[in-house]
Amino acid sequence: MKYAMITGGTRGIGLACVKRFSEAGFCVTALYSHSEEDAKQARALCPAASFIRADVSKEEEVKKAFESLPALDVLVNNAGISLFAQVQDTLWEQFEHVMAVNAGGVFLCCKHAFKKLLERGEGAIVNVSSVWGETGGSCESAYSASKGAVIAFTKALAKELAPSHITVNCVSPGVIDTQMNARLKEGERESLKEEIPLGRFGGAEEVAELIFRIAEQKYLTGQDIALNGGYLI
Repeated sequence: MKYAMITGGTRGIGLACVKRFSEAGFCVTALYSHSEEDAKQARALCPAASFIRADVSKEEEVKKAFESLPALDVLVNNAGISLFAQVQDTLWEQFEHVMAVNAGGVFLCCKHAFKKLLERGEGAIVNVSSVWGETGGSCESAYSASKGAVIAFTKALAKELAPSHITVNCVSPGVIDTQMNARLKEGERESLKEEIPLGRFGGAEEVAELIFRIAEQKYLTGQDIALNGGYLI
């Protein structure tokens, strides 16, 4: 039996990953931080998966979640939050929170996953960044900074864990049709689609499929792979 841990696993890309890895025969554990309603719906959709409430920015909660696993083969760090605000309107507490969840959560989960992966003799970590982590997004400076940190951390950790036969890669999605982009008005959605060469938003299932394929690759590590419909080339 293979085991996967997926953070932010009750909706969007995370839930799509839970479905994909479950379909492939993995024993999946998913972390979520807040919405019990989302968790209830996710449990109904993926009854074979386990869902644990844990805040990835809190080390004790992360440690406890990983200690509960019998084994681990794949870690998908998907949990993240967004912040849309100009820099002069961004509070330090908001910046700290975004960094703690988006970058700190990746760090903590990788830290506490390492022992479990090492016991298997090999493994895979796939982190989820963003197109804004690659190029920066206006009015999303805190979010962009946190996702840029994920890319840099991925590259550094890949070098560190390679001797242990653990691959570490990153996926940077473009505009994906999930709840995180639900704030966009219809006119904004259409204008954004016009900027994407393929003319549409990506689907959560498409990102999940790429993440699954990356996790299966044994000779791919330290890479940031863009999935953005040509939005950034």
